[in-house]
Amino acid sequence: MQGISSNIKIISAVFLLLTLFFSFFGCSSIPEQKEYGVFLSITEGLEKLKDYKTVVIDAQYFSAEEIGKLKNGGTAVYTYLNIGSLEDFRDYYDDFKDLTLGEYENWEEEQWIDASSEKWISFIKKELVPSMLEKKVDGFFVDNCDVYYNYPKDEIINGLSEIMRFLVKTGKKVLINGGDTFLDEYCRRGGAWNDVITGINQETVFSRILWDGDRFATAK
Repeated sequence: MQGISSNIKIISAVFLLLTLFFSFFGCSSIPEQKEYGVFLSITEGLEKLKDYKTVVIDAQYFSAEEIGKLKNGGTAVYTYLNIGSLEDFRDYYDDFKDLTLGEYENWEEEQWIDASSEKWISFIKKELVPSMLEKKVDGFFVDNCDVYYNYPKDEIINGLSEIMRFLVKTGKKVLINGGDTFLDEYCRRGGAWNDVITGINQETVFSRILWDGDRFATAK
């Protein structure tokens, strides 16, 4: 999600529900250090984020060395990981566009993807995630488990569950962005949150997006 979509995520993702459920960020006695930020449109200049305790970036665009320098300065680095939709700017888009399910409203550059596909699951587990682990990220910011909300099928939730359990087993933090319908159904079927996540990010808690003008307003 680039352009206005990235700016929306940068701002709205600041409003977390993490502390309501898990507390893995800790406290700091350094008042000037910013707590958390999501920066999906940044593709260079990670040093600009050194004043944050925790950041979310798209690690695909950075080297292990660049990420390591930021981490060595005391910043925890999460990588964005989209498992429920496919963006047309990804270098693997052509390999998986046949798996897309339909339009993703308000996000012209992506479509929902069949998260039950063994081809997709294998790619995430054997290629995409290992490439991020090689860069020594601290965790994953997982987006678009809401594909289950749009396509509430057994095979979709089973595919998402397999991916999410795999991520947790890496030993890294796994922060889900939204995904409440997926989580509710996963627990209803006998699962537990800590099987698939270690924390939650929730957008538009205090703000709302006015899509017709690409701007924000106060949540009602």
